[in-house]
Amino acid sequence: MERILSTYLFISKKLTPELLALIAGSGFTAVEIFASRGHFDYTDKSEIRLIAQALADRRLQLASLHAPTSRDLSLNRESSAPLSITEVERVRRIDAMDELKRAIDVAETLPFSRMILHMGGSRETADPRKRDAAFSSLEHLALHAHHAGVRICLENTTSEMGAPAYLASFLSETRLSALRFNFDIGHAHLADGLEANRVANSFELLRNHIASAHIHDNHGEKDEHLAPFDGTIDWPAALKLFSSLPGAELPLTLEIKEKSGSDAPSFAQQLDAAARSLDRLEEDLGK
Repeated sequence: MERILSTYLFISKKLTPELLALIAGSGFTAVEIFASRGHFDYTDKSEIRLIAQALADRRLQLASLHAPTSRDLSLNRESSAPLSITEVERVRRIDAMDELKRAIDVAETLPFSRMILHMGGSRETADPRKRDAAFSSLEHLALHAHHAGVRICLENTTSEMGAPAYLASFLSETRLSALRFNFDIGHAHLADGLEANRVANSFELLRNHIASAHIHDNHGEKDEHLAPFDGTIDWPAALKLFSSLPGAELPLTLEIKEKSGSDAPSFAQQLDAAARSLDRLEEDLGK
């Protein structure tokens, strides 16, 4: 099992060589960088080169890049504007696509194979006009990504347009064969239906096109981004689902939230705790 950590854990901090050194020192071998300009400025060539060198120095692979979800220009994301491929207004949709292309272009200097992308915002409602907008956006973005050696992976979210059934139907109807899915188990655990079946039902809807997964936990009520085993997800059952996919081992990226506050653990302690949760997953996977 490859040990991949999403830098979402430190999204409120600037991504630095020192932070990457801590990640490598905790036993992780690869990262998924969250493309938020205040965290990692994907438009700044010098910053991209700096991070590329830092990854190489610490023998960390860049497994994937999480697409930006807002037009934030600083670490203070409170006033940032949503960035969505479902924009009905053409000018705003083109603006969003241009921003996403800038993130994809990171691969010219810092190669990565997958971009994880949300279908609209966290509360995106299903609408035929938005569906058409998403199709238009993804048709262009998939081609741009292909030329950069990147595959776009749509992630299931808690919105109507991010629901597994909607995503599966969208891919089937649009026949955008270059797209794949990133299965987010935490979001699946919040889907409609009986709690015991939420993850399995969501997984089966997306199964044939899953290329990667985000792993984090919650208690079935809100998107907490806890470490595995700190919520109510049935991890042994989930691991069986992951293992049931044919072909190579599914890349599993740990995407947990930073603990903050005066009594919060240090960066190093949070990284060590994250690594221990993967140790336990590996033990269960080997059983």
